[in-house]
Amino acid sequence: MKIAQTVLKNLPADLDNLSSLVAIEPQLILVFGYTEHFADPALNASLAAYFPNAQRVGCTTAGEISPTGVVNHSTVVTALHFEAVSFKVATAALESMEKSFDAGADLAKKLLTPELKAVLVLGQGVNINGSGLIAGMASALGDAMPVTGGLAGDDGAFVKTYTLSNAGVSSSSVVAVGFEGEKLIFSHGSFGGWKAFGPTRKVTRCVGNILYELDGAPALDVYKKYLGEYAKDLPGSGLLFPFEMLSDARESLGQIRTILGVNEDDGSLILAGVINPDGYLRLMHAHTNDLVDGAETAAKASIAAGQQCAGQALGLLVSCVGRKLVMGGRVDEEVEAVQEILGENTVLCGFYSNGEICPGYQLEACSLHNQTMTITYLAETM
Repeated sequence: MKIAQTVLKNLPADLDNLSSLVAIEPQLILVFGYTEHFADPALNASLAAYFPNAQRVGCTTAGEISPTGVVNHSTVVTALHFEAVSFKVATAALESMEKSFDAGADLAKKLLTPELKAVLVLGQGVNINGSGLIAGMASALGDAMPVTGGLAGDDGAFVKTYTLSNAGVSSSSVVAVGFEGEKLIFSHGSFGGWKAFGPTRKVTRCVGNILYELDGAPALDVYKKYLGEYAKDLPGSGLLFPFEMLSDARESLGQIRTILGVNEDDGSLILAGVINPDGYLRLMHAHTNDLVDGAETAAKASIAAGQQCAGQALGLLVSCVGRKLVMGGRVDEEVEAVQEILGENTVLCGFYSNGEICPGYQLEACSLHNQTMTITYLAETM
């Protein structure tokens, strides 16, 4: 596999930098970037002009990841040329959050073949139920199919995000790449690094990803009580204090849920994924060192198979915008930790997201994560 990469800081001035990627004759172009860049027709037009024979796939971000670390308000374009791996790209419309399952099922059916080995999926980051999307995909692909990816970001605004495919830029579609080939290496790892605090609270009323009551009280009231002075900055401050999901036996389910929005009228919280209606929730927080350790754990898990690759390898990192806010100026440290473990032969790309998609830590089935570093390791065997 051959990989080339460039970073576009300013549009349209930097679009000529795309010419540096043409030499490897790319078949797949991954594009992760700033919402204003995606909203500019010049970006999609230039990608189509420089790479007319390639599939172009991407989404907007809350920060872009490259081998040099984390950049903001830029677009990172990564070109891939495979020697033995083949792939197919599909898109599906997502008209409303309630249609997330249907969109996922539609997307998966378009990719499904007997030769399908793994799927990379990118979805819009608002007006979506990420858990529903994954459940829809699993209904067609089965739980054992490796599925990784993430939900687009918009710098933590949770207002409007975009995905990209050869059909163009869209704020209401999901896109996926299905990989095939006996020489494909597609492994993954995920880990958080957050720690729970405070008492567990019983979920007493929820519908899908809308949390109405905890311990019989309005969920928003309970949440504001714990946030204290941070409550005035909701929903943004909710990224700093996600929920850990627990079973009805108060055992961790290995999943974290971030607050995407609040409803002052009915006292509810809108979470990034479905809630266990019979379970419990507990608040979480983290320190930078814990999050960097979590990124290292995810990186080690992603290369646990130990297969040797031919040519370069790609490390696709999808990390939560909440982690970025906690780490602040030290956010590069989690990317540096991953690069050290994956090695110099691995080119990094990726983004800070509104939700991460990956099988859970030591779990086989794919699920939606929040506040997690997820890593997809993509390469070809020798």
